[in-house]
Amino acid sequence: MSDVPAGSKPDSGKSEMFGPERTCPSCGEPWLRPTQLAGRYRCVNCLVRFQLMAYCPNCGEHSTMVRMRDSEDMVCVRCGGSMLKPV
Repeated sequence: MSDVPAGSKPDSGKSEMFGPERTCPSCGEPWLRPTQLAGRYRCVNCLVRFQLMAYCPNCGEHSTMVRMRDSEDMVCVRCGGSMLKPV
C-alpha cells in the first residue's frame, strides 16, 4: 500500500530545467517559457509568443525591466494586468 493519500498525485520530480512555471496570458496554462531573446516568452501549449513590456499594456503604468526579469509572476503592480504583450 502507498503512503500517498487517496485523490492526490505523488510528486512527479519536476525538472528544474525551465525554472519556475509561468501562466500563459492567452490559454491560462502554466507552459510559458523564456526564449533565447531577452524579454521574450513562448507558450509551449498554444505556441503564442509574448514580449515583456516596460509599461503595462492595460493601464500604461511603467515598471523597470530589471525588477520584472526575476519576477515569477509578471503582473502590473497598479492594475494587476499582464506585462506581457502578444507578438
